[in-house]
Amino acid sequence: MGRSGQSHILAIGGGSFRASRRQGVIEASALLRYALDLTGQDRPRLGLLATATGDDAQWLLSMYGAFGAWDVEISHLTVFPMPNVDDPREWMLSQDVIYVSGGSVANLAALWRLHGLDEAFGEAWRAGVVLCGQSAGALCWHVGGNTDSFGPELRVWADGLGLLPYSCGVHYNSEPQRRELLHRAVASGELPGGYAADEGVALHYVGTEFIQAVSVDPKGYAYRIEHDGQDGVKEFRIEPRLLTT
Repeated sequence: MGRSGQSHILAIGGGSFRASRRQGVIEASALLRYALDLTGQDRPRLGLLATATGDDAQWLLSMYGAFGAWDVEISHLTVFPMPNVDDPREWMLSQDVIYVSGGSVANLAALWRLHGLDEAFGEAWRAGVVLCGQSAGALCWHVGGNTDSFGPELRVWADGLGLLPYSCGVHYNSEPQRRELLHRAVASGELPGGYAADEGVALHYVGTEFIQAVSVDPKGYAYRIEHDGQDGVKEFRIEPRLLTT
């Protein structure tokens, strides 16, 4: 099935890019090398989306530059002021891996649905295109999680694409509100049980099954959050596989 033979999603809690030795320039981290390797292609076709930042041109340019030393064929999809490709669905299906940047996950989901990209993403995923992203670009594949899309006070958000039937937590060890709010939402039933990732950690799913966590931070972890059958939750720490940077 498809290029990679399976349906992969890599949901990154943080750490897709890192500062380079050159001032103001970023580099792709080993988390993104891991995503590209899932394609099985020597020169994978990488599609970039920055919908969650309003298709910020500078950020798209920075992401292009971050892969400058890598053997990849890069293109991007924007929706402002109109889609930049004639057929977004065809563009998605032509990629080997698609990376979705962080930003406003609520705005991202609304715009994707408006343009029919939600259905196209599902089709691409089932066809074997590797889907990955950080923060908003990680939450979007799940049922939901929590977000600052509506202001600095985090809110529960349950309007994801639902390709993965779980909740998702991102920036789990760097933003104190994240863990508490996710626990409350799972305990109350607002969100299903799910998985969370620290900075530098990514959650790897094959189909809808969580396979493993990978990390570029030796101190980072992933977590499984489950309803405890009463009024609370149980959280289990998952040791990730450390990637070489």
